[in-house]
Amino acid sequence: MTICATVLDMSIAISVRLDDDAERALALLEATGLSRSEAIRRALVEEASRQRRSSALAAEAAALESDPADRDEMRAVAEFMGVLDDG
Repeated sequence: MTICATVLDMSIAISVRLDDDAERALALLEATGLSRSEAIRRALVEEASRQRRSSALAAEAAALESDPADRDEMRAVAEFMGVLDDG
């Protein structure tokens, strides 16, 4: 299979070997009316976006975890929630 992707007004053709799961996923996307190329382009862009969001969330969590004031507040909330569960 050859896939063309448009990047900065240039087309890049790539060849991809799909396993059974990927073929089924592609068929599902094509059944919505997308062309094979458009389905693959969208899937790539959406996955890259998910990766960026995941990385941003991980960085935010690390920043909160490294802040002593935030850690104290998380501890206080956890203790309060424990009191509510016991009450």
